[in-house]
Amino acid sequence: MLDLEVVPERSLGNEQWEFALGMPLAQAISILQKHCRIIKNVQVLYSEQTPLSHDLILNLTQDGIKLLFDATNQRLKVKIVGAFWDDVPLSLCVCLCFSGVHFNSQAIAPTIEQIDQSFGATHPGVYNAAEQLFHLNFRGLSFSFQLDSWNEAPKYEPNFAMGLASLQIPHGAMVKRMHIYTGNNLQETRAPAMPLACFLGNIYAECVDVLRDQAGPLGLKLRLLTAGCGPGVMGDAKVRCLERNIYFGDSCQDVLSALGSPHKVFYKSEDKMKIHSPSPHKQVPSKCNDYFFNYFTLGVDILFDSTNHLVKKFVLHTNYPGHYNFNIYHRCDFKIPLVIKKGADSQFEDCILTTYSKWDQIQELFGHPMEKPVVLHRSSSANNTNPFGSTFCFGLQRMIFEVMQNNHIASVTLYGVPRTTSQARHDSSNTH
Repeated sequence: MLDLEVVPERSLGNEQWEFALGMPLAQAISILQKHCRIIKNVQVLYSEQTPLSHDLILNLTQDGIKLLFDATNQRLKVKIVGAFWDDVPLSLCVCLCFSGVHFNSQAIAPTIEQIDQSFGATHPGVYNAAEQLFHLNFRGLSFSFQLDSWNEAPKYEPNFAMGLASLQIPHGAMVKRMHIYTGNNLQETRAPAMPLACFLGNIYAECVDVLRDQAGPLGLKLRLLTAGCGPGVMGDAKVRCLERNIYFGDSCQDVLSALGSPHKVFYKSEDKMKIHSPSPHKQVPSKCNDYFFNYFTLGVDILFDSTNHLVKKFVLHTNYPGHYNFNIYHRCDFKIPLVIKKGADSQFEDCILTTYSKWDQIQELFGHPMEKPVVLHRSSSANNTNPFGSTFCFGLQRMIFEVMQNNHIASVTLYGVPRTTSQARHDSSNTH
């Protein structure tokens, strides 16, 4: 049984790990994978057709814990601890303590008197008749008590002493559920900014803008977040915001200087899209392999040419659940300007495609259907299976959009005409 410390508005965890509000989804899953012998039977719950309309949930069924992640930014928003089975008390799911003192364990029942003793007085609670639950709220923390066996709903008596004693609730009422969140209102809570403790020496992309001209993309403008600390003083740690531009034709050294070392370098063994190339030499094997710099926390891959070691391709990942690569990359929050020709007088209009745009909406903007897509079916080399099905690749303005069956964009691959290094650096300096 897990023994966890509750910190209102912040976290739930122990000395080995903690689930902190604002934590990225990938870090929470990494904790679960690392402690899989202790934390078992984990479910990932999401909406397959409308993934942005419902929270993404990690359900720890054995321990009675649900972690709710914001569907847009994929950061931890709410932690729910409770008995999700009517016949199983909370005390048999998990041990909970506050400020080092247990208020729920096999020896201590989470009664309303125990909550009063552990957390002190608070504002009068709220009774929800539809749920038959009584909600008692502290800042960043709330407790729900089951009332289905009571004859009357609880009433607030203003003549009594303030605090829990002013509520006409039978002695021994047990906590059914506990919520940990940010702020005073559970219904209006939002995922906070990522805590400093979650940076772990990584850089994260707040947003990524695609730079382009009339013909197509030229490169990326990345707004980066990083947390460093002063020399020997953790208290000086602050989140810093940086802007970096990367262009087609930039060298390996340019990219390393701007973004730092990648999390992984991947050498391509084959190019499955080569058969669709118009080049007559597409079947001639290359003497050396192109390679990717994988920046997982940015949600970006950068492909370098193996001959001259210059950037030739960018890949932006949206990390939607239900995709084959889900949870490998953090979500890349990108903006891509598209040039749309309007009318017979050849006027052009710009529109912005984002991580959250749906492909059928983009086709409507162009006013005509795209060419037939290339069907992409990923599979593991171990068992050659893909439970999520195929995706569809559409080419548009030197970009390839990988579209899922729910019409959301899984990834965008950007191609460009390589520029000289001196030209790219000159443009970058003008941008700043």
